[in-house]
Amino acid sequence: MDKIVVEGGGRLVGSISISGAKNAALPILAASILPSGPSTFKNVPQLQDVATMAKLLRRLGGEVDGKKTMVVHPPHGRKLKLEAPYELVKTMRASVLVLGPLVARFGKARVSQPGGCAIGTRPIDQHLRGLEAMGAKIHLDHGYVDVECKRLRGATIVLDMPTVTGCENLMMAAALAKGRTVIENAAREPEVEDLALLLNKMGARVQGAGTAIITIDGVDELQPVEHTIIADRIEAGTFAVAAAVTRGDVLLEGAQAEHMDAMLAKLRGAGVTVTVERGGVRVRGGGDLRPVDITTQPHPGFPTDMQAQFMMMATQARGESMIKETIFENRFMHVPELARMGADIHTDGRVAVIRGPRKLTGAPVMATDLRASASLVIAGLVASGKTEVLRVYHLDRGYEAIEKKLRGVGAKIKRVKA
Repeated sequence: MDKIVVEGGGRLVGSISISGAKNAALPILAASILPSGPSTFKNVPQLQDVATMAKLLRRLGGEVDGKKTMVVHPPHGRKLKLEAPYELVKTMRASVLVLGPLVARFGKARVSQPGGCAIGTRPIDQHLRGLEAMGAKIHLDHGYVDVECKRLRGATIVLDMPTVTGCENLMMAAALAKGRTVIENAAREPEVEDLALLLNKMGARVQGAGTAIITIDGVDELQPVEHTIIADRIEAGTFAVAAAVTRGDVLLEGAQAEHMDAMLAKLRGAGVTVTVERGGVRVRGGGDLRPVDITTQPHPGFPTDMQAQFMMMATQARGESMIKETIFENRFMHVPELARMGADIHTDGRVAVIRGPRKLTGAPVMATDLRASASLVIAGLVASGKTEVLRVYHLDRGYEAIEKKLRGVGAKIKRVKA
C-alpha cells in the first residue's frame, strides 16, 4: 500500500494543469449507455473512480478504450448484462448512475444498493421514487434493487433535497421517456449542467439545468457524440488552498472561475489574492490569513467537498473560524488527524471552531475519505518536518497524480510504498 510523504516549509510557485472533473466524468460515462453507437469523451481524469466506472461498463457488456480520450461502445448484443454487482458498487457509490440509463434504454436493471459510506448515509431513495413516478416497478431483493419498465413516462418529480446523483440519474432516465419530465428542487451543480449539455448533444431536450427546475422532453432515441469534460472545480479549489497557506503564487490552468464563486469569495475574505486570467485562475498568498466562517450548502453555496481543505487553512489564520457542515453528518473525521499535527479544533455536532494560527508539526496521519486526505496533504506542506499520509487510495479516487502536480510547483512530496 502506498503512502504520501511531505516535507513542509516550501512555497508553491508555478502553474498546475487542472484535470477533468470526476463528478462530471462519472455520470457522463454512464450516459454512454443511452445511444446505440460509440461516444468519445475528452479530458477524462485518470482516477480510480473513473477506472471503476469503465470496469462496470465493460461488465455490462460495453467496450471502453483509451484513457485521457475515451471511446465507449454501449452494452449490446450477446454481451449485454443488466446488473451492477455489489463488488463494484461497494467501491464506488456513483456506480448507481447506470440505473437510469439501463432502465431507459433496455427496460430493466438490477443494481446493488450502495449503503452508507465513511462520511455519512447516502441513500438512493430519491432515485427510486423518481423512477417509480415515471412508471417503473421496483423490487428490493437481498441487497439489490430490481427496476423494470417497458418504457418510462414523463412525470413531475419533486426532490426532497437537491441530490446530485439522484438528479443526474433521473435526467438520463427521462431523456428516453415518453412525454415531459419536470424535476423540481433539482441540483444546480456545474456537473449537472455538463451532463445536460452532453444529453442535448445526443439529441435530448433538456432545459433549465443549473436552475432549481429542470425540464426534459423525452425522445425515441439518442445519438453518439464527442464531448469534452469540464475542469474539476474541487481539484482547483484544493490547489488554491495549498497556494494560499504556503504564501505561494500558482496559476490554476484551465480552472473555470464561474464554477468556483463561493470558494473564491471565501479565499478573498481570508486575505488571499485571487485573479481570473485568460488561462485560468491565479492564487497568491502573502500576508497573514484572516479567519473565515463557512456553512456548507448545495451549489451555488459553499461545497461540502472543500470543507476539510478550508478547515486546514483556518488553522493558519489569525483568529477564530467556524465551519458548519450541513450536508453530511460525519464529515469531521480529519479533525483528530489535524489535531495530532498541532491544530486547535473543537467540534460540537456538525459545528467546528478552529483557532489559529497554529504551528503544525509533521506526523504519521491516516486518510479517512477523499477530501480529508487532501487536507492532510496540504497540512503537510506547512508543517515542520515530515508528514506521512497513509491510505492514499482515498486520494487516488479523486486527484490525478496529486504528488506530481504539487512537486511541479516546488513541493517536497513523494509517493512511496508503505
